[in-house]
Amino acid sequence: MHAVHDADRLSRRLDRCSMKKSGDYPLLSRPIVGFEDDYPAGFVDPPHSHSRSQVSYAASGVISFITENSSFILPPKSAIWISAGVEHEVHCRAPATGYTLYIDPALNRDPSPCRVFEVSELVKALIFEVGHFPIGYDLAGREGVIAHLLLDEIMRMPVTLSAVAMPRDPRLQRVCRILLDNPADQRDIDDWAAIAGMARRTFTRAFRDETGAGLAVWRQQVRLRAAIALLAQGQPITSVAFEVGYETPSAFSAMFHRVFGQTPSVFLAQSRQRQTALDAGLRDGEDPLALDCA
Repeated sequence: MHAVHDADRLSRRLDRCSMKKSGDYPLLSRPIVGFEDDYPAGFVDPPHSHSRSQVSYAASGVISFITENSSFILPPKSAIWISAGVEHEVHCRAPATGYTLYIDPALNRDPSPCRVFEVSELVKALIFEVGHFPIGYDLAGREGVIAHLLLDEIMRMPVTLSAVAMPRDPRLQRVCRILLDNPADQRDIDDWAAIAGMARRTFTRAFRDETGAGLAVWRQQVRLRAAIALLAQGQPITSVAFEVGYETPSAFSAMFHRVFGQTPSVFLAQSRQRQTALDAGLRDGEDPLALDCA
């Protein structure tokens, strides 16, 4: 797993997605550069890193990012900050559209290596605007002001619940990646130990040591975070329950309530209220569901 030169990677991605016609994109031309990106179903961008910090915004669909230590689910209308040099990979189970910004590390004011954050209407509009800037935009003019305003606003956005710990052992990673791709997979602990090529007792001990949780709890976290992303897309609670692996909607709602202290419908209603308050500039304290993703 090696870092890939940013310009070469971006060139190949733009050619593949037909989003740009040029064979290269001068990432170093300005402190902040951006573009729109479409991801087909089943898209995988293998492990890589960038010399610049990255902000990716999910305009539609659900995008997953995996780093050495964590897996992040990016629901629609949220964004992820990835600091320069942090190796990551990208997965899309279904088609998705997003905007990606690359930012000069000298402008990095975020100490977190990686975090998913809520996006206000203002930040969304600024991301769209910067994503359509011409190459070589005027740093001293309107575009330069907008680019720096965007960075200021990103630093104000609250972190969301999105990350689960990833093990470093490749055998355990094999199991985790299968579950991330399909949270509804119902195989039992013996099956997963066999997939990892480990004895059951060794597998359970190693998994807990590396992730801080047993497999059942870890899988529950994956399922609930996947459920949040699907609910944010407007999918019905019943279909979400089955898609993430629960046998009945009532079992899903009960687990959701046990973990979050509220039903999925109430959670969604409160999420919409938080978004409305965020758009109106009425943030008045820490989000009780916020996580430090560092």
